[in-house]
Amino acid sequence: MSMVIDIHAHVVLEESLGTAGEYGPELSPDGNVQDFRVGDYVMRVPYRGSVFMDAQKRVDAMDVLGIDLQLLSPNPLSFFGHINAGDALAFAKASNDAMVQHIDPFKDRLLGSASIPLQDPELACKELERAVKDLGLIAAYIGSDYGFSLDDPKLDVFYQTVVDLDIPLLIHPATNNGIRGAADERLSRFGLDLILGYAYEETIAVASLVLGGVMQRHPKLDVCVSHGGGAIAFLKQRFESMATFLGKESSFAEDLKLLWFDSHLEEGPAQDLVVSTVGSDRMVFGTNFGGWDTPTVVTDFDRGLTPNAIRLLRLA
Repeated sequence: MSMVIDIHAHVVLEESLGTAGEYGPELSPDGNVQDFRVGDYVMRVPYRGSVFMDAQKRVDAMDVLGIDLQLLSPNPLSFFGHINAGDALAFAKASNDAMVQHIDPFKDRLLGSASIPLQDPELACKELERAVKDLGLIAAYIGSDYGFSLDDPKLDVFYQTVVDLDIPLLIHPATNNGIRGAADERLSRFGLDLILGYAYEETIAVASLVLGGVMQRHPKLDVCVSHGGGAIAFLKQRFESMATFLGKESSFAEDLKLLWFDSHLEEGPAQDLVVSTVGSDRMVFGTNFGGWDTPTVVTDFDRGLTPNAIRLLRLA
C-alpha cells in the first residue's frame, strides 16, 4: 500500500496569537468552542485541544484515517491580506517560527509551509527566503486577495523568488481580509463564505494566473490551488467562449494544466469534472484535516495521487 500525503491541513499556532497588533489573531481561552478574532471578524471554532493546535492529537488522528505525511499551512482566517505590511510581517515571522517548533517533534510525519506578507512583495521575498533557508519550511502559502490581482507585475519578483528557492506555491482563499469579514454580507448566512466565497476567490485566482500571464512569465513556477480551483472546471467552456466573443484565440483549457489543484472536493461529480478538465496528474490529495469537511476515508484515488505530491513538494 502506497504512502498517503495530505497537502491541505491548517494549523493554529499559540505563539502567533496577538502578533499582528490590533488585528490579533485572538482566541478566547476556555470552552469546547472558542471565539477566534481577526480584526473585526469573529468565528466560533473548536481550536483549543483539537488537532489544529495539538500535534500529537493530529498525528494520532492521521493514523486512524491512514495519512502518513501531512503538509501544515497557516490558518486561512489569518492571511491578513489588507492590513499594513508591518503587522503582516510580524505575524508571518511569528507564525513561521512557531510552525517549525510545532512540527519539530514529528519530523517524519509533519511538514511546514510559510506564511507570507504578500501585500509588500519585497518583504514577502525576504521572509520567504528566511523561512526556507533558515527555518527549513518547504512551501510558500498565500491567500487570494491582497488588494490587487495575483497577476499584478509587482508580484513577479515574488514568483521568481519561489522559483529560485525551488519550492511550490500553494493558494487558499479567505473571505475575511484581516480587518473585517466578507464585503458581501449575503455570504454571512448558511456557511456561504466557506462554500461560495471560497470558490469565488479560487476561480478569480486561477483566471488571474492563467489569463494574466503569470504562468507564461514564470514557466517553472509550481502553483497549487485549493478545492479543485473553485468553479474553474465548471466554467472552462465559458472562458473559452468569451475569448471567441472577444475575437481572441484561447488556450485556456490547456493552460489550466500548468497549475496544480488539490482534491479536497467531495468524491463524485465535482471531483470527476476537475479530473476530466486538468487530468489526475495535476492533482494532489487534500483533506482540510480537522475541519467540518474532513473526509472519513482515504480512497484508492487519494492514494494514487501520492506520486504527484512527492513531485510537487520536492520530496524525492
